[in-house]
Amino acid sequence: MSEDISRLPPQVQQRLLRLQQLQQTLQGVMTQKQQLEMQLTEVEQAVIELEKMDEKAVIYKSIGALLVKSEKPKVTTELKEREELLKMRVDILGKQEERLRTQVKELQEKLQRDLRPVSPPS
Repeated sequence: MSEDISRLPPQVQQRLLRLQQLQQTLQGVMTQKQQLEMQLTEVEQAVIELEKMDEKAVIYKSIGALLVKSEKPKVTTELKEREELLKMRVDILGKQEERLRTQVKELQEKLQRDLRPVSPPS
């Protein structure tokens, strides 16, 4: 396979390398986005559960390996701030993912044109 690639023109080799890099970057962005979306879902669920609770309810929040007693308004505010931050990060990664997908598609189209066999003149 590498012998086949080395027979390609340098410009095509560069495009293939760039395509591989873009695909790896895209995969990383998608993985990050998925992880943040899972965190966002957990935070949203926690906020929903907190809203169901009485203002005087005893709340514990996790800090590392510890559970620490806290006040509902304080925990609610922290969770809502975290929720907004996660939404913003997911949105940014979504935009980055779309840009990368567009770049990958454009590069794939260029490579298909580059690799299309040249038909001999009639």
